[in-house]
Amino acid sequence: MSESQLKQRPLLVYLHGFLSSPQSFKCQQMRAWLADAQPQVTFCAPHLSPHPGIAMEALTTLLERFRQQQAGLPIGLVGSSMGGFLATVLGERYRLPAVIVNPAVHPARFMPAYLGQTLHPYSGEDREYRLTRADVDTMRQLEQQISGPLKGRYWLLAQRGDETLDSREAEAFYRDQHQTIEEGGDHSFQGFERYHQAIIDFLFNQQ
Repeated sequence: MSESQLKQRPLLVYLHGFLSSPQSFKCQQMRAWLADAQPQVTFCAPHLSPHPGIAMEALTTLLERFRQQQAGLPIGLVGSSMGGFLATVLGERYRLPAVIVNPAVHPARFMPAYLGQTLHPYSGEDREYRLTRADVDTMRQLEQQISGPLKGRYWLLAQRGDETLDSREAEAFYRDQHQTIEEGGDHSFQGFERYHQAIIDFLFNQQ
């Protein structure tokens, strides 16, 4: 983000899923819609490493910089899949509102299945990763940070047709938060664009 982008504008940080990227369909949809309908909102979609420690360090630096330079301006989070988990960690740490889309609730459970593999982003970008036991340990530590009652303000968007993650886990985890649960759909959350304006209202019009 440039200095001019940060000037006196609320910040929406979009967190993509595991091995996804800012080029994902939902991310690009929201970026285009905001530019047209809500240009007063700064949109930031960092490329997140699948290594959780690296991803959290980058996100913490981004938020701390914004808070220092634009003290008092609102920050809202939108996180999809693994990004939903990271958004929850940040929401608890900084008491931020977040919209969580088909989130991973216990990601440390599935990470060991990727150990020893060379991983490539689903977007086809020329990057590769290899997860380690240390990454699994870091993810478990992050899960422990949100193991108690949630202190942030969350809106869960989930579709029961999610073929990757069990929506019932997310419904239980965010049980005391605002929820929109739809039958059918899939892990990408079909029709996400229907909620763009409502997301902005939730993140910024209640702060």
